[in-house]
Amino acid sequence: QLQLVESGGGLVQPGGSLRLSCAASGFILDYYAIGWFRQAPGKERDGVSCISSSDSITYYTDSVKGRFTISRDNAKNTVYLQMNSLKPEDTAVYYCAAQRTVQAMCVMRRRSWYTYWGQGTQVTVSS
Repeated sequence: QLQLVESGGGLVQPGGSLRLSCAASGFILDYYAIGWFRQAPGKERDGVSCISSSDSITYYTDSVKGRFTISRDNAKNTVYLQMNSLKPEDTAVYYCAAQRTVQAMCVMRRRSWYTYWGQGTQVTVSS
């Protein structure tokens, strides 16, 4: 069974940090582009970042550039989203998604491009 599981969310004060993990089971993430999305209450699920299967390409939405970093550890079959200098507007449920691709590419803003999704992890930034 192909599955993605996010973890690492929680409550953090503004300016704090969290590292989200997206662990895969049933398939090897090396061959997949990975996207991170987030959905705040009452809003659409939006792309935050993505990384190509070769790690050669990464994208970030403007609001997180310089604060978030996407990376992967193939030995652990896991992709990470390091989030620093968190702001209240970063509060959302964060989802990871995977799409197998032979090309060095990822798509940050199109949810329909991704085949596999995790269940989400809540991130709350509040004092």
